[in-house]
Amino acid sequence: MAAKRLDSVPESGTVRIANIVSKLKQDGINDIISFSMGEPDFSTPDNITQACKDSLDRHFTHYTPSAGIPELRKAVADRSRTENGIPCTPANVIITPAKQAIFMGILSMVDEGDEVILPDPSWGTYEACIRLAGGVPRYVGSVEGTEFRMTPEVIAEAIGPKTRMIMLNTPCNPTGAVMTKDEIRGVADLAQDHDLMVMSDEVYERIIFEGEHTSIASVDGMFDRTITVNGVSKSYAMTGWRLGWAVAPARIIKYLNTLQTHSLTCCVSFVQEAAVEALNGPQDSVADMVKEFRARRELVMKHLREIPTLNCDAPHGAFYLFPTFDHKMSSEDMAAYLLEEAHVAVTPGSVFGPAGEGRLRISYACSRKDIVDGMERIKAALAKL
Repeated sequence: MAAKRLDSVPESGTVRIANIVSKLKQDGINDIISFSMGEPDFSTPDNITQACKDSLDRHFTHYTPSAGIPELRKAVADRSRTENGIPCTPANVIITPAKQAIFMGILSMVDEGDEVILPDPSWGTYEACIRLAGGVPRYVGSVEGTEFRMTPEVIAEAIGPKTRMIMLNTPCNPTGAVMTKDEIRGVADLAQDHDLMVMSDEVYERIIFEGEHTSIASVDGMFDRTITVNGVSKSYAMTGWRLGWAVAPARIIKYLNTLQTHSLTCCVSFVQEAAVEALNGPQDSVADMVKEFRARRELVMKHLREIPTLNCDAPHGAFYLFPTFDHKMSSEDMAAYLLEEAHVAVTPGSVFGPAGEGRLRISYACSRKDIVDGMERIKAALAKL
């Protein structure tokens, strides 16, 4: 009896694996090492949690303006303008969970039958949101030698009369690819030449090891056709706080706010005050976390290179590997095998689009000990095949 729009939308592959791991632990299997979730294992910095406690102590527990408290909208606008070069003001900001921003942005811009170009591979929620809006996902693969980056050349080949939007994600989940400034400018030229919208998911922007982050909304002429999505989950280890934002032209913020008033109403009041502290307070914890992620990347790559049937290049950002495996089974079957045989949870590549088949996503957002133990288990399990 469910609505037909759900027929083509599977459940989240990453959340499904996490739920399986949780169920196994409830059943007494406690030695599982999880490489499946995109969640930093660090604690939220103390200054942020203290700001939340202070907010609660002041009984700041009621409704806020639907688009967010003024202090947070200003903090987001200031950060976006000074660090990302996006010419915005607080009027161009709506406070909402990052995933909600993606959903509302696509729902407000994409009509039935409109095509949205997105990277192959890419986070499965993009396709789900496109389909729920009645749109058609148009996957665009990378070309040889670009380390999974979605280049302007392959985007140009995919643009057709029904194309409405281009979806960017840099650094990318699941590949860790970081688009170059020239590539971003090339995509901007295409968007302007063909009168297209761009949604840019930049939630991993501060976790970069090589290269630099460029916000497409900072390119001349692009602010008026770009929805930039970001949040506190990854940079400040605040995944459970469920807070992010969208930066966009005022006319689009109006549409997003209309959807927000009929869904969330507003984000949690005291979490918003904590996010003000995250953005305006000390940033040492972010630098320390990125330094640790870099060390973990080197560690996990060292162990991956010792497994002859796994192969991938070192990612330039985020905290994922996306290796191929040289075994004759699907990525779903391989993930199931590693969970049963090695008690290691990974995400099958197929949940990230057609190009993900034959690959696994390994998240190294976990301790160095878990990385070493987990990769050794994977090595032993694959040697049995």
